Amino acid sequence: MSKIILTGDRPTGRLHVGHYVGSLKRRVELQNSGEYDDIFIMIADAQALTDNADNPEKVRQNIIEVALDYLACGLDPEKSTLLIQSQIPELCELSFYYMNLVTVSRLQRNPTVKSEIQMRNFEASIPVGFFTYPISQAADITAFKATTVPVGEDQLPMLEQTKEIVRKFNSVYGDTLVEPEILLPKNQACLRLPGTDGKAKMSKSLNNCIYLSDSADEVKKKAMSMFTDPNHLKVSDPGRVEGNPVFTYLDAFCQEHHFEEFLPEYANLDELKAHYTRGGLGDVKVKRFLNEVIQQELEPIRTRRKEFAKDIPAIYDILRKGSEKAEEVAARTLAEVKASMKINYFDDEELIRSQSERFR
Repeated sequence: MSKIILTGDRPTGRLHVGHYVGSLKRRVELQNSGEYDDIFIMIADAQALTDNADNPEKVRQNIIEVALDYLACGLDPEKSTLLIQSQIPELCELSFYYMNLVTVSRLQRNPTVKSEIQMRNFEASIPVGFFTYPISQAADITAFKATTVPVGEDQLPMLEQTKEIVRKFNSVYGDTLVEPEILLPKNQACLRLPGTDGKAKMSKSLNNCIYLSDSADEVKKKAMSMFTDPNHLKVSDPGRVEGNPVFTYLDAFCQEHHFEEFLPEYANLDELKAHYTRGGLGDVKVKRFLNEVIQQELEPIRTRRKEFAKDIPAIYDILRKGSEKAEEVAARTLAEVKASMKINYFDDEELIRSQSERFR
């Protein structure tokens, strides 16, 4: 069986460092590993419209922002297929068929859907398209017969629901769809990077993100204003590293060579944490170190992004070609699905023959 990856992002804004450590960096590593036969990276604009239907221009404008972030981080259109979800109509048809395999109560129990409904204050006014987001995601994954889906921890319930849909379809209609495997980030700190304000989730709407395209000055300002241990009031006070966003970010980004370059009085992050925990280490010094670490990671990304932005028509051409390739793949899967469901009437020669005899 071919090894295929499907993953992507909603184009509701520029991508941030949470996206980077949670999935983007890993995608590039997987792309360059040579272990996969196909890699599909989706800009999920149709899903973004489920809770932005009254602001389509926001989604439209952010297509290019996400594409630029992809390319700047190292996703290569020669190795990965970059596509726009809405340009693959087969995904809508697959979603429609899968809806018959999922109950309303099952969707209501999906933890990710529940938390997103609460965060957006949808309650009883939830759009149907947003409510059925897990079904749409299952269509995306199965359309390309993805065997591997790299996701952040918050997407685990979505992937479990995809697995359920695949199993249900195959049990009813015969072995047709491929059940995907979930691939989480290796680094525990990367599973869900908190916001700079200490909130559990980094979110564009909460304005607590460091964006991949932020200038050096913007990154420094955000790093130096990050939430830390509220009880660490004086340098001499003992501090907590658990739940402290500055140290969570260091867990996600820091490597030993960073100490040699920027903080040589410490051998590694464990030493820095120990000093902070016993007291005698100020927040400002740790934040300055974090700023240096993040700047070193983001500077080449910013530089590449500026270069790609010089030829926007070329970016759209990449997305057009990727979408055309993706549609060919999705069309083949849809044909197999309809054949399994026995709704491929005009291609079913046996059906036509048997009914001809029946009415003879």
